[in-house]
Amino acid sequence: METFREILRIFGDSARDYVRDYVWDYVWDYVDCHRKLEEDLNEFRNEFQVLKRRKIDVKSRIQAEVHPGQVVKQEVRGWLNDVRKIKKDIQDVEERARRVSYFQRASLDKLVREKVEVVKRIQEGGIFNEGLVIDRAPARGVIIPTENLVGEISTKEEIWGHLMGDEIGMIGVCGIGGVGKTTIMKNLHNDLQRETRFQKVIWVTVSHPLNFFELQKKIARDMGESLPEDEDVMMRAAALMQIMRRVRYVVILDDVWDTFSLNDVGIPDLKAQNRCKVVITSRSIEVCSYLCCKIVEVQPLSQEESLKLFLNTVGNGVSQVPGLEDILKLIVKECAGLPLAIVVIAGSMRGVNDVKVWRNALTELQDRVKSVKTSNDEIFKRLRFSFDRLDSLEVQNCFLYCSLFREDYVFSRRELIECLIDEGLIDRSLSREATYNRGHAIIDRLEKNFLLVKDTFHSGLFYYGNEQISFLSAAVKMHDVVRDMAIRSIGSEFGYMIKAGMNWVELPDEHGWVKDPKKLSLMENNILKVPLSLSPKCSTLTTLILSSNPNLSEIPESFFDEMLALKVLDLSSTAVETLPNSISKLKNLSTLRLQLCKKLKYLPSLANLRGLKKLDLHGARIEVVPQGMGMLISLEYLDLLFCPNLKEIPTGILPNLSSLQYLAVSCLRETTTVRNFEEVARLKKLETIECQFDGIQDFNYFVNKFKDFLSATAYSLVVGTAEDMIRLGKYELVITDCEIGEECIVLPNNLEDLWIIGGENIRSSLSKITLLEKANDLRRCYIIGSEEIECVFELDSSSSSLCCPILDKLELLKLQQLPRLCELVRVERVETPPHVFSNLKQLEIIRCWGLRKLLPLELMQALQNLEEIIVLTCDQIEEIIASSDLDASSSDKFTFTFPKLRELRLWNLPQLKSICSAKGVMVCNSIEKIVMSGCPELKRIPVQLPQLDNGQPSPPPHLKEIKIGEQSKEWWESVEWDHPDAKNLFQPFLKYSNRCWD
Repeated sequence: METFREILRIFGDSARDYVRDYVWDYVWDYVDCHRKLEEDLNEFRNEFQVLKRRKIDVKSRIQAEVHPGQVVKQEVRGWLNDVRKIKKDIQDVEERARRVSYFQRASLDKLVREKVEVVKRIQEGGIFNEGLVIDRAPARGVIIPTENLVGEISTKEEIWGHLMGDEIGMIGVCGIGGVGKTTIMKNLHNDLQRETRFQKVIWVTVSHPLNFFELQKKIARDMGESLPEDEDVMMRAAALMQIMRRVRYVVILDDVWDTFSLNDVGIPDLKAQNRCKVVITSRSIEVCSYLCCKIVEVQPLSQEESLKLFLNTVGNGVSQVPGLEDILKLIVKECAGLPLAIVVIAGSMRGVNDVKVWRNALTELQDRVKSVKTSNDEIFKRLRFSFDRLDSLEVQNCFLYCSLFREDYVFSRRELIECLIDEGLIDRSLSREATYNRGHAIIDRLEKNFLLVKDTFHSGLFYYGNEQISFLSAAVKMHDVVRDMAIRSIGSEFGYMIKAGMNWVELPDEHGWVKDPKKLSLMENNILKVPLSLSPKCSTLTTLILSSNPNLSEIPESFFDEMLALKVLDLSSTAVETLPNSISKLKNLSTLRLQLCKKLKYLPSLANLRGLKKLDLHGARIEVVPQGMGMLISLEYLDLLFCPNLKEIPTGILPNLSSLQYLAVSCLRETTTVRNFEEVARLKKLETIECQFDGIQDFNYFVNKFKDFLSATAYSLVVGTAEDMIRLGKYELVITDCEIGEECIVLPNNLEDLWIIGGENIRSSLSKITLLEKANDLRRCYIIGSEEIECVFELDSSSSSLCCPILDKLELLKLQQLPRLCELVRVERVETPPHVFSNLKQLEIIRCWGLRKLLPLELMQALQNLEEIIVLTCDQIEEIIASSDLDASSSDKFTFTFPKLRELRLWNLPQLKSICSAKGVMVCNSIEKIVMSGCPELKRIPVQLPQLDNGQPSPPPHLKEIKIGEQSKEWWESVEWDHPDAKNLFQPFLKYSNRCWD
């Protein structure tokens, strides 16, 4: 201070003035910044809200603009990423503002002003006047699931030669139904994916009768393009032709019945092109000749080939039964070399070892084929044998019911079982759980007899960016020849009239109806209206299916007058706005399906339908519940889910539905909804409830209010927007597109399945989310499409996650499409407790592009119950079991023991270098299946071979299959094993397939 005064004395008044002005300016600036902090914070918040709204608009535009064959531009993806980053910034600034001291406010205000400018620049960058999407780079095609060829190798090679040559453009693959045409072409289709000669390989199953509009749509879709919906077929053909001329392609048209012109479809003249190919498969040589095809006839299998296929299907053990060899050969001979007949008949005899039963089966089969008249009868009679051997009218009826649906229709198991319950083909007096168990048993029986074949059903739920995320669930379908047999050889005996997928635009008059039909299917046509005067005389009709006629808008009053025996009426996915009052006359009606009738606003009184057991209005636009619904004392199933115009269920209706077992509704936080559920809670027979909530607040309110009720009822609850319920678990919660972060969610009791789906659900690891602390019964957890999560679990000595129940009891963890995920588990300063992950059985990681290492070394001791490790399409992953510093410093080998591991699937992992440390070996004697493909950098498979008593190595005792992609044959030859005999020991188990799942 004395020094300062001395300076002022020396320099005089001028110095005083300078210091005064300087200090004053500094103080003024400081006070001004301090005063403006709140103003600038408010501006920051307001500008960010504007940015959030623009982000919502951009995402809406993405969904509107993106079409098949297109992807979101990188600049748009980058802009969305910038929005995510600035969102974190505002969270940090808000936190600092709460804790900032008086003297730091000025510096914070400076930061806030900088961030405001950043937000404004991001806003300006989010206009995208030139659109949000670009065309996707053309993909060649997809691998089609198929069976291995048995005796068709020479035919396949002949077709391949024509495909590779330049002389022939059209190839017709002909043969009777069931001879293997489609199987041959599926194998060729998959082979063509590796052939650089063609840029696109397109597979289309052609509808019968031929629908040009649908055929054009499917070809364009596989070309990565779309055609205008509002133009006629010829204009669309011209547009498709322009698309087709851009690339060199192979188009495979499977199961063609009708003659047509390639020009009418939009496929350019192959002679002029002289570089593209079209292959058709058909049962008609006339169709192939009309199209000027080079005809390749598929011949039946030889007796030797037939016997091999039969034994592979029925199980080779039967060939060892004394006295059975000659009978087997005779049965195989009766199959006439038709692969479909062979597998179906073999399937019907699987598990039979009694020679007397086999001899009787031979007699029945021979009797069936004595009256063969046509080539179709030749296969039908043999397939009819398998139908007769079902020995259960219940199972036979369930099989026939599947033929009511269009050709190649894929049933999810849930859908099919619900239909069988509706038809009364499964005893509905049982509980819903019991009826479902019975339904699964029936489907299993039909699968084992090859009358239904396994498939996968894609259940779409939500969009992540421009891509729909779908979940695969077990499904079945009918082979088209088996369906033909059911319709032509059996259906008429049971009173079936099946006109599904026939492209009808109007119903026939009364003379065009089968006499006295019992079940009539007109699903998936283009019927526009029902003639006003039509009242078909169908006094015996019990089932009428008119679903998926999207333009059917009106049904006349008289239509149901002569259908008084009707029990099942399905008008789902039609454009009906009202139902005729005559529906009230259908006193025998037990099922009324009106799901996804998005124009339906009004239903007549249902008071007279006292026998109605199921009313499905899922997704309808009704504004009030149907009059008389409270009189439906027999109603067991009521679905009012996703009915956006339905505001309430009047008080007093629900208590009258005393037989209700299943209820699905959308819930709002309103007094009427609370009253409804107070009434529902008193329904004694209710077994399952499904609800959808707009947000977490409404969901918490509901769970708090009805927690005891949910404890006694199976439930499936969805929070947020969704196209449909997933319905995979008994006690299930699905959270979609909700920013949960560390927000507290009130969980219902018994929760077993948790789905967290969508863009910005998680801002930290699951270990820090409060909701999971009370998930005492959680068994399965699915995290899909979360854009921000970087680590799923954190184990830290200071973290409460060490006692988090999800880590203790979790059995299944599935992570899919998490772009920023870099760690599954982060382990810091803790010796992993032995109970953590001790119950984990299945770990599935799909399309997590940033993940480099899967499992930390510290977890190995805990994963003793792990049964499946599945890692698919993770571009950056380098190690499955992460190496540690100890690996490099130690000369000893490490042993990783997985005593219960059954399956290891590693698919499309281009950077994978090791499964574990170079000094590590895996002991997994329980392994049954190893599936590997697309892992070119993987040089070593560290599976330790068990030893026999004599000290010699042997394959793992339970090993059934090692499957690698056909493109990985060379890689397999170069891969290293820890034992020199390993490759030879594993060779008998080796199978080549381009299909990851089977």
